[in-house]
Amino acid sequence: MTDDIPLPALLRASRGAYSHSIRRHLAEAGFEDMPRNGPYVLGGVVNRGGSISDLVRQLGVSKQAASELVDSLVELGFMRRELDVTDRRRVRIEVTDRGRQAAAAVKTGVDAVDAELATRLSPQQLAGLRTGLVELCAIREEMEDAIRHQEGGG
Repeated sequence: MTDDIPLPALLRASRGAYSHSIRRHLAEAGFEDMPRNGPYVLGGVVNRGGSISDLVRQLGVSKQAASELVDSLVELGFMRRELDVTDRRRVRIEVTDRGRQAAAAVKTGVDAVDAELATRLSPQQLAGLRTGLVELCAIREEMEDAIRHQEGGG
């Protein structure tokens, strides 16, 4: 019975549905070289309008790992660095045409799983799943805020 499976185990196992679908669609589109966590960052920037810094922070990786991911995305031609014309001390990261094409494959992979899930759950169940996940995110953010507060000496 599924009630016996702890929620963390279900969450971890279920993530694979999206990652497998995204990887399959990336491969079909010729983007087998996408680095790990690349679909999250690239798809988030192109498909959701997120900022690179926010998306990398959400991954919960070290600054070094985040820098290496961005470097890989640049080296593989998904993104490029450009000098900021308003402030030459800053460098902007821009998505390339190749990056936009890969982000489209990421979106197709996500949409495929979403469509399949919609055939298995009622609209109310799907809304409940989304609400529960949003609340889990809120709990995580509250815990992270408390940790930052403790580390800050307050």
